[in-house]
Amino acid sequence: MTLSDSPEPAVLRLRDIDPRSVAALLSRFGLQVSVLADDAEIPGSYWGECEAGLIGVQLYARPDTPLHSILHEACHWITCTPERRATVHTDAADTEAEEGATCYLQIVLADDIPGFGRDRALADMDAWGYSFRLGSAAAWFEQDAEDARGWLLDQQLLDAAGRCRYQVRGSLRDR
Repeated sequence: MTLSDSPEPAVLRLRDIDPRSVAALLSRFGLQVSVLADDAEIPGSYWGECEAGLIGVQLYARPDTPLHSILHEACHWITCTPERRATVHTDAADTEAEEGATCYLQIVLADDIPGFGRDRALADMDAWGYSFRLGSAAAWFEQDAEDARGWLLDQQLLDAAGRCRYQVRGSLRDR
């Protein structure tokens, strides 16, 4: 069986929830969401197909874009340095530490989307093929993500209780 013959993983997609909730959440960070037509090519998509795309302050998605993909790209943007965020186009990744922080933050933010939530985000990450050394996204998040959480705390993106501060890396806001 080729990849194109494989059925799509059963993950929650933008069409399965109210897309305004995603737009409202991401607007808190200054990120704008553009929902494209069903078969439109997604600008700025690193992986192509239905994966979210990122160019500047614009996150692109289609109704079939997985919610975990939308949050992952948004969290890359949130964790970028201000300099990279200003010019980001397609590939927002930087260091391994930042990648871990991106994954961690997307799990935290999943609770802010009605009908999604942390448990579903973790399951969808596993279904999509995210790879963690403990075997699952949940095991990583609960037992092996101290470095990612610490990075987010150091960057003032999480508070001491592990809640999102709704600001981007390099922000001068102090909540």
